[in-house]
Amino acid sequence: MASIKELSANIVKLDRFDGGDFLRWQKRVHFLLVALHLVYVLDTPKPMESDDETVEQIRKRQKWETDDHTCRGHILNAMKDSLFDLYHDVPSAKELWEKLEARYHKEDATSKKFLISKFINFKMVDERSVMEQFREVERIRNNFSQHNLVMDETIVVSSIIDKLPPSWKEFKRTLKHKKEDISLDELANHLRVEEDCRMQENEKEQNAQEISKVHVMEATKFKKPF
Repeated sequence: MASIKELSANIVKLDRFDGGDFLRWQKRVHFLLVALHLVYVLDTPKPMESDDETVEQIRKRQKWETDDHTCRGHILNAMKDSLFDLYHDVPSAKELWEKLEARYHKEDATSKKFLISKFINFKMVDERSVMEQFREVERIRNNFSQHNLVMDETIVVSSIIDKLPPSWKEFKRTLKHKKEDISLDELANHLRVEEDCRMQENEKEQNAQEISKVHVMEATKFKKPF
């Protein structure tokens, strides 16, 4: 099991929060706070101080105060300097966590709409490798998880087929007329095989054209003048 020192170092190594991708950053920080046994201060009220506190109650309160201070410090240290300066005066880890959620969850909602729009409106072009564009669409779709977005795989596959470039029109029709549903991995294999075949055909055609040019040049070279 990782030591407290190693876990603390992992928080420092996190990409520091700059206002974007809040949910992803929050999940990573939360995971490390859990591992450090500090996360409880985010939802556990501070033990009240009283005149008749027992020694055990005093110890619990002091531990909570120490853990809250440490937790708050880890959250702040996982933020860019500009945001650190903005939030370093927030007195408790819980209040800091809630302020960040209140502000940046709203911005992530806008990011969610942008992400969905980006996926829906993505169109492949003939000028680029289809597999390269397929991986780009996959990267967009993989970001859905950080926003808790779920899209049925059948819909994803159908959507990607619709995005294929104009020169793939016949291949697109073939895929759509398949009786059985295909998975995303199967679609990737179909696209890879088709693109490899097209590349081989293009190479054969180019070679044939080159050979034809050579024959024409040779015929012209040895052609006798009248």
